[in-house]
Amino acid sequence: SRLIGKNGLYEPLIEFAGGVFATCAGMVLIADRVDDPRVRTLGLIPMHVARNAFGRQINSRETLLNIAGLTDPFRAVFIRAPAATEVGSGVEVLARIPEGIVVVRHGRHMAFAFHPELGGDLRLHRTFLEGLGI
Repeated sequence: SRLIGKNGLYEPLIEFAGGVFATCAGMVLIADRVDDPRVRTLGLIPMHVARNAFGRQINSRETLLNIAGLTDPFRAVFIRAPAATEVGSGVEVLARIPEGIVVVRHGRHMAFAFHPELGGDLRLHRTFLEGLGI
């Protein structure tokens, strides 16, 4: 969030007409509330996010995750991951695990507590783009 502010990117990101595909720390930034007062969020998805909800680096892990809309589980790589603890009106929860909510969609935006770009499975990227009509 410091670099976003330093580079004057808050307004351009908030006003961007396309969607945001937010992964890991991006889930923290796209939220409207976070458990760390040092973080200034973009406020694009009404949800509360806990940073490092999984604990320290040693608690990072991979798991097969059932995600609404996908027929087969997705291999999710969680690295010092956040998790949403609550979501607001209009936020669609697509996956949750004991640590919290890990996949959400809100309008043109999607947020993931893990790194869907690792592993070569493009289903979530396709889901995001299809939601934008691309």
